Parts: sequence; structure tokens; C-alpha cells
Amino acid sequence: MARNNYLVGLDIGTKKTVAIIGEVTEEQKVEIIGIGVAESKGIRKGVVVNLDQTISAIKKAQEEAELMAGVEIDSAYVGISGAHIKSFNSRGVVAVSGKNREITREDIKRVIDQARALSIPPDREIIHIIPQEFIVDEQDGIKDPLGMSGIKLEVNVHIVTSAITSLQNLKNCLERSNIGIHEIVLNQIATSYSTLTQDERELGVGLIDLGAGTTEVAIFERGSLWYTSTIPLGGDNFTNDIAVGLRTPIPEAEKIKKKYGCVALPITEEQETIEVPTVGKSKKSRLLSRQILADIIQPRAEEIFRLVDGDIKRMGYEKSLNSGLVLTGGTALLDGLEEVAEEIFDLPVRRGDPSYIGGLIDRVSTPDYATAVGLILYGYNQIQERGFSRDKKKGFWTKIKDWFNE
Repeated sequence: MARNNYLVGLDIGTKKTVAIIGEVTEEQKVEIIGIGVAESKGIRKGVVVNLDQTISAIKKAQEEAELMAGVEIDSAYVGISGAHIKSFNSRGVVAVSGKNREITREDIKRVIDQARALSIPPDREIIHIIPQEFIVDEQDGIKDPLGMSGIKLEVNVHIVTSAITSLQNLKNCLERSNIGIHEIVLNQIATSYSTLTQDERELGVGLIDLGAGTTEVAIFERGSLWYTSTIPLGGDNFTNDIAVGLRTPIPEAEKIKKKYGCVALPITEEQETIEVPTVGKSKKSRLLSRQILADIIQPRAEEIFRLVDGDIKRMGYEKSLNSGLVLTGGTALLDGLEEVAEEIFDLPVRRGDPSYIGGLIDRVSTPDYATAVGLILYGYNQIQERGFSRDKKKGFWTKIKDWFNE
């Protein structure tokens, strides 16, 4: 958060770094007032590989957003991703110790402590502990057991961990950019705030974030996060395939992908042609059928979706996707991607554009801004809960988070 009623989301991606400033209005709505975008050269597959280049991208995006909004950024909600992120579900069980077997906050704290009491490698750090549901004397599906009576209290949690070195490198970049960290947030969690509906979260939905370096997967059911994973393939693989297949430089392949990229063959016009620069000193251009571009892109799209499908089935979550799948991220802009996904998963698929915001919405209403917008909405949700915590009956999840922050 920058100050008072301003929120900042910072998405440091493989292809670009995005800083977005949001303002909370008197009507308690979030309006986008500043956007900054810079090319990322120091990030590879979500991990910092060059500190100076990453810092330069952060500062450029920061300055651009500040200039547009007319406010200064001093801290932000920062997204994190990459193959170094590992997550798993855990379960805690304790006996209720409260008077008359009434569940107290101390009982809730003890059961979550018990769920996290696992042997975590010394090179890893926990960044999220997300309670999924509580069980009181075999009665499951309880969101807030405070004040209930019971003998045994159980909890299911989703624990997200990061490699300490990757996390520290990210923090170093922000520190040297003079940006404080309000909170480090897993990209899938942030993106869900801007792209998913509450009904989808309850019924069960899969979120597939197709970034430049990685494809990030999350599964929500009964209102909670149950599974996350990362596939080390993304939009850059499409670009490389185009560069090789059309024998064109990678920068030109990226431009062709963004302007003409398509996946499903039926949507392409057989007679439609694209201009393709060649590799070499002559750099003469050729005219090729757009159908050839689709033939190059489609196999890679199918490969990524089959890897995701296999991952979901291996973990046993294929029956949890009652609402289907939501595709987001910059690569989700490719024409026909939803149709290919529907064919492979045999589920309804839609594109996840950022929602639940106002202001400069026309500038950020595409999937490549979903994470940055989601970070702001995540922060807004935290502020709401902190405000509610003045009421003893509310702010339950915030109190749990505060316990672990301490």
C-alpha cells in the first residue's frame, strides 16, 4: 500500500513488470488510477537471474505508474511465482481445551500450529498457510468454529513454500528499488481475486495462468484453495517455436505471435497471409499463410494443456472442476486457445479478464494484467478484514494471519 487509501500491486514477470496503483473510493470501490509497464530482462521463469536488470524494470514501472497517478509508491503487494514454489495440504488435530468444551481462539491457533508442524527443508520458507475448512467432531465444512462446542477440532490447510534464495533475491530487488513489501502473495492466489467468481470458487474451478515463462495452476473448491502447481512452459516456448518454424529472429517471432497468433485451425482463413522477416543479413521478408502459424502454435498449446491435465488427474482433482476452467495470463490472448483447452479437458473453458474494479479499466481489462489487478484486490480484501476486526464477530481470518505474522 502506498499510503492511506492507495493500494499498489507489483507483478514482476518473465516478460514484463507491471505496477498498478488503485484508490479506494468513499463508496468502498477500487479504482485504477496509475499503470506502469516495463520490459523484464532479469527474470527467467519467475526467478530473478539478474538483480540490476530486475531493479531497473521495477523502477521504470514504478515511475510510470506514479506519474500517471500523481502519487508516490512506498510499499506494494508483490506477486511471486516460479518452479521453486512448492505447496501441499496438511491436517491438524487437537483436543478442545476450552471451558465447557467451547472452542476458543487458542484452540484454533493450536490446531493450525499442529497442521504446520511438518519437517520443512532448511532451504525453504513458508509464505502462505491457508485454512481450507475446520472439522468439529467429524462435522466438516466449517469455516469459523469459534464458540462452537466439541471434543476434537481438526483443520485442513494449504501450505505454500518458496526457495529461500529466490525469495531473498526478490526482496533484495525491492529493497534496492526503495519499495517496501506489504506482503508477498502467490500469483495464483492474487489472480483468483480478479478473475474468479464466488460461485466458481464454491462449486470447484481450475485456474490456468499462462505466463511467458511458466504456466501456473490452481484449483479452488468449497470456497478454498486446494491445489497449486507450476508447469515450466509458457508463452516464450510459443515464441521460440515460431522463430524456429518460420526461420525468423526471436523479437520478430514475438511480434508475429502477438499480432497474428492463433491456435485452433478452424478460425484461420486459409488465404490469409502474414509477412515474416528472415534471419540473416539480407532480412528479406516472406509472405506465409497464417495457417502455417497455427500449425506451429497448436502442438505446443496441446502439450501444455495435456501436462496440466495429467498433473490434475495425478493428484485426483479432476472431479473438482464442476465450473470448468478459467484461462488467464498474457498467453491466454492467443485466438482459439479456449477451444483447444475444451477439447483436451472436455470441460467448459472461459478467458479470465480482470473484473471487480473501476477507473482505468479499459487499460487493464486483458488477461496479462490479471495478476497485478488481483494483487490490489487481495490487498483491499485484507484491509476490509482488518476494518471488520473491530467487530468481535468478524475479522476471523485476519486474526489467524496476525498470529503467524507475530
